[in-house]
Amino acid sequence: MKVNVYNKNGEKIGKTDLPGDIFNVKINPSLIHQVAVCQYANQRQGTVHAKGRGEVSGGGKKPWAQKGTGRARHGSIRSPLWKGGGVSFGPVKKRNYKKTIPRKMKKQTLSMVISGKAKEGLLIVPEEFKSERGKTKEIAEILNRLPSAGKSVLIALPLMDKKTILAARNIKNAVTIQARDLTVLDLLNFQYLIMPKESIKEIRQRFLK
Repeated sequence: MKVNVYNKNGEKIGKTDLPGDIFNVKINPSLIHQVAVCQYANQRQGTVHAKGRGEVSGGGKKPWAQKGTGRARHGSIRSPLWKGGGVSFGPVKKRNYKKTIPRKMKKQTLSMVISGKAKEGLLIVPEEFKSERGKTKEIAEILNRLPSAGKSVLIALPLMDKKTILAARNIKNAVTIQARDLTVLDLLNFQYLIMPKESIKEIRQRFLK
């Protein structure tokens, strides 16, 4: 599979081959959905907590006698039936939302999403993508010259380039990430994927492990 290669001016300067075993894979939407749900679940912190009747302060004394008052019987004003009482079946912080994803499934799904970007023309391959001066204006000008101008973009860098990361972090709808750290959720949350030629090699190395 071949795609166009762009320079910093947004001009096509040639084509490059994409590894077919990563960028030309048959897409299985149900598998992608399954992995995406698992990754969303793994992001949940599980810190929400509602107090039960045993955790709410007060309510140690029976509000009135069991019999003889003509009213319904109650043992505590901190019952879930009372205002200010405990919560029945509320969320508790002990709950664990973590789900495991088999390594092979994770790689396969990542390859499917990348293939989908490539087939739909949403994968852009620049010759290189970096900031020389670490200026936001510099990166913004490069993005405006590429076909993804004005759209949300995920920039997969081959290495941790501090200048480029700092220059791109103030640009709306643009996020940088190392190619080896790509996840299915990262790719699904952005319309375009910008992947320099060196990043393709990094992706290849990741899938060989």
